[in-house]
Amino acid sequence: MRNWVKNTIRKRRPAEVEIKTKEEMILSERIMNSRMSILLSFAIFFLFFAIPLAPCLASPSEYQFHSDINGNGNSNSNSNSNRENMQVKGGPEDLVWVVQLSDLHFSVHHPERAQDFRDIVGPTLSFIKPSLVFITGDLTDGKSKDLLTMKQDEAEWVEYQNIMHDVVKRSGLNKSAFYDLRGNHDNFAVPVIGGPFDFFSKYSLHGQLKRSGKVSSITVETSKRKLLFVGFDSTMSTGLRGPTNLFGHPTDELLTEISSELSLLDSQSAWPVTKISFGHFPLSFSAASNSGKTLKDVFLKNSVMAYLCGHLHTRFGKNLKRHHESSHHTLYSNRLFQLNAHPNPSENTANSNGEIIEEFWEWEMGDWRKSRAMRILAIDRGLISFVDIDFKLGVNKTIILPTFPLDSRFTTSFQNQNCHTSDPSSCGTVRALVFPASPIVSVVAMVYDTSPEKLVVVLETPMTKLAGSRGDLYVAPLNFKAFEDPSPERFLLQIQATDIMGKSTYTERRPFSANGHHARLSWSWREFLVMGCQWDALYYPILWSLYYLAFSILLFPKAILSFSKKQYTYKNFKANRCVTYGLAWIFKELYEVPMVWYSMVGYMLYLVLCPWFSGQILSEGIERGYMTYRGWVLKINKMEKLEFLGFPDVMVVVLPHIFFIVLPAYTVIMALAAEKGIFHDHLLSVSSKKKDDHGSENKDSALMNNCKNRSEFILCRRWIRKILLAISLLICWRHFKNCRALTKAYEMNPIIHYPVYSLVIPLMLAYTIYKTRRT
Repeated sequence: MRNWVKNTIRKRRPAEVEIKTKEEMILSERIMNSRMSILLSFAIFFLFFAIPLAPCLASPSEYQFHSDINGNGNSNSNSNSNRENMQVKGGPEDLVWVVQLSDLHFSVHHPERAQDFRDIVGPTLSFIKPSLVFITGDLTDGKSKDLLTMKQDEAEWVEYQNIMHDVVKRSGLNKSAFYDLRGNHDNFAVPVIGGPFDFFSKYSLHGQLKRSGKVSSITVETSKRKLLFVGFDSTMSTGLRGPTNLFGHPTDELLTEISSELSLLDSQSAWPVTKISFGHFPLSFSAASNSGKTLKDVFLKNSVMAYLCGHLHTRFGKNLKRHHESSHHTLYSNRLFQLNAHPNPSENTANSNGEIIEEFWEWEMGDWRKSRAMRILAIDRGLISFVDIDFKLGVNKTIILPTFPLDSRFTTSFQNQNCHTSDPSSCGTVRALVFPASPIVSVVAMVYDTSPEKLVVVLETPMTKLAGSRGDLYVAPLNFKAFEDPSPERFLLQIQATDIMGKSTYTERRPFSANGHHARLSWSWREFLVMGCQWDALYYPILWSLYYLAFSILLFPKAILSFSKKQYTYKNFKANRCVTYGLAWIFKELYEVPMVWYSMVGYMLYLVLCPWFSGQILSEGIERGYMTYRGWVLKINKMEKLEFLGFPDVMVVVLPHIFFIVLPAYTVIMALAAEKGIFHDHLLSVSSKKKDDHGSENKDSALMNNCKNRSEFILCRRWIRKILLAISLLICWRHFKNCRALTKAYEMNPIIHYPVYSLVIPLMLAYTIYKTRRT
């Protein structure tokens, strides 16, 4: 290309102005190379900016195609959801409790998970006697022993079917009281719902009970209110193999169906209605639909009180709970992230315009897989409370669930108002459900005051059992107004139950507020990452920010230095001590190895313009697909356009590769080039004092031995380079480890199916190490 341009220019020039000297030819070639670099830089930069803006400039039909990359194709489920009704008779009055379990991950490689579930859950349910039992996804594991290959294993589903049959029998509950949902692990490599690889439809309780559709609606009636529970399956209609199967993908059709079920009782009942929804994915890991609607929009519109979910286990923390409000009530936009679990400091049920605040709680619960967790959730006179049980601490113990006063960390404005206005008499008692492992002889309620330096018991009162056929509710009188205080965390409630064997069980000390104030609930940084960040909305901003940074570093200095006549060296940088001067010197050293610079720019373009790799994304016998940064492509639709699946799920491959492989590798490459310049400058300074040394080899050895202080010793021995070599090996090790995981996950060959992805970074590092080895 360079010679062609040079010859073309020569042909167009008059003969009398041809370059005649060697020096002029060298100067002319340098000028021409600089001009070509500038043109290439601006062309690449223009192309790079055009890529992310293309969807915004598309026609309406093209914009619809961009929405299709969310993986939200037409649902294969029946549009009619499963609706069931049940009546709760007997005491306690106006009180219902349900049980939630999640992320069982029954595995052929870990039989103890299923065995513990059989031995613990069945007997526990027999004395809890819940009205409903929800199992919110990931019923089986679907992973190989090395955790790298993710697809359905029918043996795990047969085990799940057998275990659930035994649990239902031991619990004494009706089988129809159990509701299980599909999780992403239950959807690994499933080409189509209802197909031969869809074992959930065959072995789950949902399939055995012939429940139709992706939405389940259960109405529970007490003597004074109706409780509406709506569960849904938001997994992808075409299930990909992991790890690029991480998000929930509610379609517009599914959101409409959920909204229809949640509004079912709005015009049909004069009784108060409490609405609770349950699913597998937290909202932070649920993508928007084609039209941009979200589950949060549906829940706020239909006045849902709580959303129960799983998916995240407990490895990120046990405080994975989040309060949601309509955007016009929050102090800042939380479309991308929310800093704390409870963002709104307001303490009233209505804003300044008199509107009722639209709000609900999202409560993720721990997993059975490792934590052996179970949740009991109670709705007492419309007020929701829950307790999470850790069976790893023991199974034969009494379970206590205080239902009033409410935990001030997890209340809503509506619940606080409901207590004081709709039924003031309900505020005059302490209430707690007790599920005993052995007969109970006494239950005591204690209130602590935290305002002194140490806890002080300000109330200790015995509780009496109310007659009831379904469960044991204990109550005690309470002067609620006596505990009014501006601080929602000053007073703590604790319940103590003593059984016939003299063994006492205590609840945790829960804060409560007689004023209806909310206690602040803060996340740890890990909890914030998984609950506070809306990852489907953050993916593109993070990706393009990294690309803008990388291309700015690679292209702008190249264009500027091509016009500059200054000499940028390490010696001049030491004299000027200017950051800009230092950066210019580093980039100049990088450009001294042109092949590396062109490779760095080319690889960044490759990642946004070309497929990363091709692999087996569905079950055996199905054609291979290829992955780009926008998702997986399996086939071309009838409109001859690409259909992308698994967006933003592919971010679990894309972002780690750029964050932990590409950017560190580029940083090391520039550091190696800079180290070469530093060492070269050091050799020149030392050689000026050793002019009597002759011969290149003897000269080098003499220079290396002439190290008078520590800094010179480091430079002579090139310890900085050795550290950079170690970092390069670490990057390559991490990269090959990721490649191995992808090879196992999608049954690929690194040389055949993704040679550029797997080899370019190690080759660039190796070439840079080779070119900077000597000066």
